[in-house]
Amino acid sequence: MKILITGGAGFIGSNFIFKQLRETHNSIINFDNMTYAGDISKFISIENNKNYTFITGDICNREVVAKTFTDFKPDSIIHFAAETHVDRSIEGPADFINTNIVGTSILLEESLKYYRQIDDEKRINFTFLHVSTDEVFGELSETGKFNEKTPYNPSSPYSASKASSDHLVRAWHKTFGLPVLITNCSNNYGPYQFPEKLIPLMIINAISNKALPVYGRGLNIRDWLFVEDHCDAIYKVLQEGKIGETYNIGGDCEKTNLEIVETICEILDDIKPNPNRKTYKDQITFVKDRPGHDFRYAMEITKITHTLGWQPLESFETGILKTINWYLDNQEWVKRIVSGEYVNWITQNYDNRK
Repeated sequence: MKILITGGAGFIGSNFIFKQLRETHNSIINFDNMTYAGDISKFISIENNKNYTFITGDICNREVVAKTFTDFKPDSIIHFAAETHVDRSIEGPADFINTNIVGTSILLEESLKYYRQIDDEKRINFTFLHVSTDEVFGELSETGKFNEKTPYNPSSPYSASKASSDHLVRAWHKTFGLPVLITNCSNNYGPYQFPEKLIPLMIINAISNKALPVYGRGLNIRDWLFVEDHCDAIYKVLQEGKIGETYNIGGDCEKTNLEIVETICEILDDIKPNPNRKTYKDQITFVKDRPGHDFRYAMEITKITHTLGWQPLESFETGILKTINWYLDNQEWVKRIVSGEYVNWITQNYDNRK
């Protein structure tokens, strides 16, 4: 299978690509606009892989999107590309509206044109899989979980833009017959996550002897999912999901933000003791809560478990240990990202070769 991946230089997309190239014979086209969170230096080990192609492109650029379809003739599309960070969406909503809504609409339009042009045999198996988030549902109280029928109630510009893109994908299926699938996932963590997100930020700040900032009292609850489990679920949905359906993907692992930070501190105390002989918990600092901070998310994953036979393999205890060890073992990557050197690396090492 030839799969077009949008946003493949991002956190989840890149993990999906690495896993595909390790475990399948599929051909991957990585289509990414290389925004601030896009790092292709991590792909140097696979850039000569015959099953991997990288294309610099913006989903808002109709001509580039159309040319990619014409040149590569993908069998399926997995749409990861999105602006994703809630704090950044509060500071500057326009980029989120442009990429997540306008960009998705352009990608859908060009996908439909392509779908209508391909032969019948290829059309039978063509699928547009849209990767979304649990944040479109808004917040939960102390009980209950989101399921596939939960009404949308987004709180931030980010979640509102993702909710809009979900609705567009459904509309292209119902109105035009484009074969689509949608997945809504809980909070991911794991290798290559950009250090603005909670878990990598806490790991990096802790070993750098910096403050560990926790919003409010740290009592907001999220359902945590190891990124490789998420990648397995996405591929399962692509292969076996029922066209037009939505599948919730979660780790079945609810933790408060404070629990997450304290767990990271305890593990680091054990495997990389603080040189000043203090516990890393001493670095925890409570900061003013962000606007519209949803209290709790939790995912009901009965549908994907019962109909497709998927369930997460990693517990939080095993997943967080793997994640911490990965960041400790990949300090050169961390340094390149935190310092911004990866931007220069791309210019000097990749762009020149292109």
